[in-house]
Amino acid sequence: MGGRTYGVLSPFVGGDYYGTIIAGANEAAVLAGDRLLALQTLDPGSYNADRSGVPDYRRPVAWGHLAGVIVLAGAIPETYAQSVLGAGIPVVTVGHEMTGCSAVFADNNGGVRAAVAHLLEHGHRRIAFAGHLAHFDVRERREGYEAEQLEHGLAPRPELLFDAGDNHESGGELAADRLVAAGMPATAVVCGTDRNAMGLIRRLTELGHKVPGDLAVIGFDDLAGGMYMRPSLSTVRQPADTIGAAAIGLLAELTGRFEAPRIVRRVPTSFVQRDSCGCPPSGLPVTEDLTRYLFGQVCSLQETLKVQHELGIDLLGAHDRDPREMAWLKRTTAFAGCLGLWRDGAVPALDTELRIEGEYPAGHDLAGAVMPVSAFPPRALFELADGAAGDAVFVVPVRSATRDWGMLAAVGHIQQSTPPGSEMMNQSGALLAAALDRSAMVSALREQEERLRDAALHDPLTGLPNRVLLADRMGQAGLRATRQAGHRFAVLLLDLNGFKAVNDSLGHAAGDVLLIEVAQRLTGLLRESDTVARLGGDEFVVLLDGLPADGAEELVRDTIATRLTEPYAIDGGRVTVGVSIGVAVSRDGADPESLLREADAAMYRAKLASRAASSSGSTHPSTR
Repeated sequence: MGGRTYGVLSPFVGGDYYGTIIAGANEAAVLAGDRLLALQTLDPGSYNADRSGVPDYRRPVAWGHLAGVIVLAGAIPETYAQSVLGAGIPVVTVGHEMTGCSAVFADNNGGVRAAVAHLLEHGHRRIAFAGHLAHFDVRERREGYEAEQLEHGLAPRPELLFDAGDNHESGGELAADRLVAAGMPATAVVCGTDRNAMGLIRRLTELGHKVPGDLAVIGFDDLAGGMYMRPSLSTVRQPADTIGAAAIGLLAELTGRFEAPRIVRRVPTSFVQRDSCGCPPSGLPVTEDLTRYLFGQVCSLQETLKVQHELGIDLLGAHDRDPREMAWLKRTTAFAGCLGLWRDGAVPALDTELRIEGEYPAGHDLAGAVMPVSAFPPRALFELADGAAGDAVFVVPVRSATRDWGMLAAVGHIQQSTPPGSEMMNQSGALLAAALDRSAMVSALREQEERLRDAALHDPLTGLPNRVLLADRMGQAGLRATRQAGHRFAVLLLDLNGFKAVNDSLGHAAGDVLLIEVAQRLTGLLRESDTVARLGGDEFVVLLDGLPADGAEELVRDTIATRLTEPYAIDGGRVTVGVSIGVAVSRDGADPESLLREADAAMYRAKLASRAASSSGSTHPSTR
């Protein structure tokens, strides 16, 4: 592979419609020596493109790689297509129109005209149409439905037009309810899609109506499941793989041609006669090749279910592995990939940078690389895709309802058997986003728990341990003294002299600054094994856990007294305070609480002595 890279922007990057178009485009690209990149534009976890609406897709994902872009219906807003064209990248739409873009369509009009002509041959004169008219190609099908009736002298009747609301079974069920509510005014109906037709038949059957006895039904798409319904579904076959190949061919013509005229290509469709239109049942076309194909499809769907089950357990189960590491990708049908997350938690707008947080398998030196989203995915991934074997590179957003994380790229086989939205990439992106959300939530809860724990055990002003944490540390010191012969500890209780005067003269803010400075001085004087705590107000406690020699506590007391009575710079001035310190040393049978009371009594004796000394003219603080 050394040729051009074409991108397919699609609501989903797999399934029996989108996946088949992508597979056809991939095959045509590979035959020309080129390669394909499939980009999902809907948020992962979306299950219905029609109900989800056109996504607000703005990022220039992979623009640095792309020689051209195919846009499937409902993938992007028209403003994005204009931005792509403005960047010099040709755009071909499939099944819909956008200003200035060439397009590929199925022959919607001709295929439906053949279906209506067939119903007219059966003698039907009240033929309804049910489809999601918001889509351009469905509107073309309705035009063919009307044109063929006019050709036979029948004026289309507005009351026989039913908007299904989407292209899925749910839209067909809605149309069936409306038909029944209207008194079944039609004897036949042409549906905009096979899924509409399947939903309509199922709902009519539930309500006691017979197909084709009460209502003949024809669909559009020729999905594999329609052949095996009862009755089997008559339909219009549009070759989605041929449509994808035609889009690649058109892009190849446009590449390098500036100001090329808009080109529209039509891919022929054909009417497929089965039972639901009223024709005699013809039975199933059972052949060995078909049986083997169907068995392969069943195995593929079973594998998909297994992948989704294991992927859910791996990403959402209780484990300690970081989902960014990408080891979970081995559970899927993909065989390589990488995860890029937005740098610094930025909300991506234009060409925001991604950081590769994980790769699978390891060894390609992708992790840690930083690149703009226009350069994502890394070129190394393209070299791993065997396009001739049906492999492609896929990119899906990693986004949840609460956070946009980044982009996931993977190399794997194009999935064409699953319903749209059930393919591996959509499932992986959704579960990965949920796993990242959960990981972030757990981290936030742990941080909050730590903050709450810290707040419960520390003084909010100085950050020193509070009375609760001090009691725990003193209890631990007491246990060590009991268990270890010769282990002694001391408790020093400190009270500042003159602190109230600072508060009264300079204000409480200055008093807080003074307390913080006292805490810092005390902490700087002691060992890591010692504890400085604030009990409240201007009272502090020092726990000396492990006295190295007799009298060590007195040396510490004197050092503290000297350091704390040095002047403090507060509000541009100098403030001096005194300190009274009471000391108690552990002894056999003395519990920590009694030592604290003993130190408190000693501190008050020291304070009284300090006052007596002050009244006799001494200006030195008492430290006894």
